[in-house]
Amino acid sequence: MLRLLVGALALNLLLVAPLWWRFGTIGQPLVAWEAWVIVPLMLMLPVGYGRRLLGVALISWVALVTVANLGNAATYAAFGRPLNLYLDLPLVRSIFNLLVGNVGQIWAVCAMLVGAVLLMGILGGLLYLLLPARPLWGHRIKGAVALYMLVVALGLGIADSTGKPLGHHSSLPMAEASRFQWHQISVTHQARLAFSEQLDSAPLEAQPLQGLEGHNVLLTFVESYGVSALNDTRYSDLLLPTLASMEQRLAKRSLHVVSGLLQAPIQGGQSWLAHATVLSGRWIDNQLWYRLMLNSETSTLIDDFKATGQRTLSIMPAITLAWPEGKMYGFDDIFAAKDIDYAGPALNWVTMPDQFTLDYTQRQLLGDTPVFAQMALISSHAPWTPILPVIEDWSTIGDGAIFAPWEHAGDPPEVLWQDAERVREHYGRSVDYAVDVTGRWAERVVDDNTLLIVLGDHQPAPLITGDNASKAVPVHIISGDARLLAPFRAHGFIDGTLPPLDNPQGAAKMSQLRHWLREGFGEEISLETGQLAQ
Repeated sequence: MLRLLVGALALNLLLVAPLWWRFGTIGQPLVAWEAWVIVPLMLMLPVGYGRRLLGVALISWVALVTVANLGNAATYAAFGRPLNLYLDLPLVRSIFNLLVGNVGQIWAVCAMLVGAVLLMGILGGLLYLLLPARPLWGHRIKGAVALYMLVVALGLGIADSTGKPLGHHSSLPMAEASRFQWHQISVTHQARLAFSEQLDSAPLEAQPLQGLEGHNVLLTFVESYGVSALNDTRYSDLLLPTLASMEQRLAKRSLHVVSGLLQAPIQGGQSWLAHATVLSGRWIDNQLWYRLMLNSETSTLIDDFKATGQRTLSIMPAITLAWPEGKMYGFDDIFAAKDIDYAGPALNWVTMPDQFTLDYTQRQLLGDTPVFAQMALISSHAPWTPILPVIEDWSTIGDGAIFAPWEHAGDPPEVLWQDAERVREHYGRSVDYAVDVTGRWAERVVDDNTLLIVLGDHQPAPLITGDNASKAVPVHIISGDARLLAPFRAHGFIDGTLPPLDNPQGAAKMSQLRHWLREGFGEEISLETGQLAQ
């Protein structure tokens, strides 16, 4: 009898605990009906090969469902969306790399091993409980109790499945997770076929942008710079004065700026999907679409600017491993972390601070030849510690050794992340730093022959924004030539560094930016936006 009760309770807890994490409601749901069906059923079956086979099959199903529900909770926490097994398996490597950047390789390996061993131990223990040497069927009282438990749980589970539950504290996590993931796989497979057909049937040909011939075009992504930084008072009290000061300083240099909002395809991470969306002019909101786009013959902004005569660069200080995607894009030159002469310390996940990246780009990569440069700044990437000051005298930055005093400044991530409010405070300060230093760099680098596009790559995770926040990101367009800003005003951008915040949900998609450039500075061949029905 003890085995029956312990097995059912243990399996019940394993099935509902991931749902508590996902919804933040401990104790609701409280009952997983499948646990109270599986355990008595297995304990009553006669000993034999069939019982062992069924036991292994059921525990394997439990394992898959548990991993899927844990993954679902994790993707909601990190990206504000559900897990999609068809698309998200490549994220395992990214999660591991993020752990390595924050806590080191040894601790990252240990954390993942401990998690795997813990789950396998729990599942092994359950399998042991479900396969006793003597089944309950031959025992009159225990068998009757098990049968009663089985019948009652089966009946109540059926009631839940038909939409007529007896309460709000029960669920069918195995059935629901399986049904949801199967639906995701089916729908995503059909969407993949449609996207592939779209790439083949509606290609975007490279197009010269004559209106930008001879100009430097600097596409600069600011990590985790989302609209919540401007419309959430927890962060706007820092950011709005910084933007106002930036506007005044730009005006003193006779530089013009307009600002707007664009919807990013992702939230919380996977910045490369936002980069791909802007570069391709197609809506790239998952890893599969990303791979399909790169493997296709479709052109990107890199091809447009090559046709215009610019040298094309990618400055990616976060890239520490091989990056074959950069070559697939076709950049003339790629500057990953190892290619940038930085003598300062890494700052947790951040390989080098944004001010150094910006200064290095100006000193070493911008010259007499006009360039199109895509740059991904990273100081405002989680874990948002330490926070650096802006160095007023840029001439002292040099090889970056000046940043050595901040190598161990502030609390390490494992301490900071014990307090959600402190995490939010550090997020606001790090984004404020990134925006401030980018604005100060704009004063130094922008002239009449420069178009600087500064935009967030995505909103941060729901921990920072709250649930159901818009995915919009701010965009600032800066130039010494006011005429270069006209195409953006035509699409709702307004003068100044503060974008219109009245309707962030109604902002255009980030994939439109390439088309606006082609419309405004060249003859747009195709207005196909690459937006894929969700």
